[in-house]
Amino acid sequence: MISNQVLQSTIDSLKGITRVDIAIADIDGKILSSTFSDEQYTESMVSSFADSQADSQAVGGYQFFKIFDEHQLEYVLIAKGDTDDVYMVGKLASFQIQTLLVAYKEKFDKDNFIKNLLLDNLLLVDIYNRAKKLHIDIGVKRVVYIIETDKGSNDSGALDALKTLFATKTKDFVTAVDEKNVIVVKEVKPNESAEELYHVGETILDMLETEAMIHARVSFGTVVNEIKDVSKSYKEAKMALEVGKIFYEDRNIIAYNRLGIGRLIYQLPLPLCKMFIKEIFTTISPDEFDEETLTTINKFFENNLNVSETSRQLYIHRNTLVYRLDKLQRSTGLDLRVFDDAITFKIALMVVKYMKYMESIDY
Repeated sequence: MISNQVLQSTIDSLKGITRVDIAIADIDGKILSSTFSDEQYTESMVSSFADSQADSQAVGGYQFFKIFDEHQLEYVLIAKGDTDDVYMVGKLASFQIQTLLVAYKEKFDKDNFIKNLLLDNLLLVDIYNRAKKLHIDIGVKRVVYIIETDKGSNDSGALDALKTLFATKTKDFVTAVDEKNVIVVKEVKPNESAEELYHVGETILDMLETEAMIHARVSFGTVVNEIKDVSKSYKEAKMALEVGKIFYEDRNIIAYNRLGIGRLIYQLPLPLCKMFIKEIFTTISPDEFDEETLTTINKFFENNLNVSETSRQLYIHRNTLVYRLDKLQRSTGLDLRVFDDAITFKIALMVVKYMKYMESIDY
């Protein structure tokens, strides 16, 4: 269904060209848009014409025309006057509204197709058949972006802003499949690099924050070569968004192929995680580490296990840092200065973070 605003804008333009007053009514006679200053026709006149067999009719100084959507009566158009010129204007206006109906229906069908494609609700043969019918190129490379805003997709601001941003890109699609996120299915040019894909995420964030005043996080999957694989990129983007919340809270843009070990941990079953933590931390729980110890550990990892650089950035003596690492070794049995122990400890801390996150969403 075409919005009343679009109908009004269309007939205003037509009147500006033809100088003929036009109105659009539904099949019950209710006026949806009009350029008339004095409406002398009645709802009963419109509904009576709608019930008749005629496609057009002149009654009481007005011309009435039916507008169909695939043989289903959708609107009645009224043109003021009973001359041949008014009749031609009415026919042209009816054709214009009919064309708009087709365009809006195709747009709606494309949106439904993209939603079902993302959710993996289509058979392979249906994907290709419907894409061909909707004139969607099946061989274009694409990538899926998920934009999670602080207001959710129920707020039209983010959806409208993103549709405006990608309005000139005829092979890009903007939609929403749930109440939380907005989805962008973007065409990827043959020579487009990973850095350029990341830059698209930056552009999205910048536009939402400066123009729509919306805070958001963006994730995106890997590039797929065919339309049938778009759901794969969507699932990857969803995982990237979740993994990013757990392990990379400071990042507003998260790429699936940059998740590192966090992606592996995210897919581990919780019983296995609990077993692993019990084996690593036999005498002390990670929750018992004080803030000073955690700061020391994180800074040591940030500096690639370099004692001198870590002590310098923490503004402590080298021997003080060595003392803290020795103390940690005595309580956990792991020496962070040894690469294997450092890797084990790092993974263990990430597993603990993952477990806490999963427990928080369960409750």
